[in-house]
Amino acid sequence: MRALARAIQNLELPAVEKISQHHQDPFEVLIATMLSAQTRDPVTAAASERLFRVAATPGSVAKLPEKRIARLIYPVSFYRNKARHVKTTCRLIVERHGGRVPGNMAELLALPGVGRKTANLVLILSFRSLENICVDTHVHRISNRLGWVKTRTPADTERALYKAIAARWWPYINLYLVTWGQHVCRPLYPRCEACVLRRSCARVGVAPRNQS
Repeated sequence: MRALARAIQNLELPAVEKISQHHQDPFEVLIATMLSAQTRDPVTAAASERLFRVAATPGSVAKLPEKRIARLIYPVSFYRNKARHVKTTCRLIVERHGGRVPGNMAELLALPGVGRKTANLVLILSFRSLENICVDTHVHRISNRLGWVKTRTPADTERALYKAIAARWWPYINLYLVTWGQHVCRPLYPRCEACVLRRSCARVGVAPRNQS
C-alpha cells in the first residue's frame, strides 16, 4: 500500500476524488458517485458539473423535471434510470433528512440508486470514515489479481478485504487501486512491466504475454 501511495502521486485522480477535493458538500459527492457507475471519468465529471451549475442542492434538483436531469447528465451510462434515481433521492433527502445527506450506511442504502459502493465512498470522502472500504470493479479485479482475496463479487471482496488488509489502509484502498487500475493495472493488457507491485503480484488471470 505504501508503494501504491507513492506511485499514484503524479497520476490523475478518479473523477469523484477530484470532485470531493473541490466540492466539500456530501451531496455533490453522492450525486457524482451515482452518475459514475459504468461511466468513464471525463463523462462523469462533465455531467456532474452541468447538473450542479443548474441545481446544486437536493431541494433544487428535486424540483427539476426528470427529463431535464436526463438531458443534463447525458451521456452517462443509463442516464434515464440515473435521472429518475437522482430526482427521487433528492426528494427523499429533503423529506426525510432535512436536505442533508445522511452519514450512515443504513440511511444511505435506503436511497434509490445507492448501493454499497456509493455509500462507502460517500462515507469515506465526505464524512471521513476510517471504517469503510469502497469496492468497485477496479478494486474487485485488482485485489483478486494481486492474490489478496479470492472472491466472485464486489460484495464478497469488500468482506474479504476487511480481513486481509490492515484497518489503517481501509479508507485508501479505493483511491489507490482505482487510480492504479485506470493507468497501469488495466482490465485488458495490464502494464505489468511498469507496476511497482510486480514482484509480489500473483497475476491471477493475467495472460502470459503481460507477465514480462
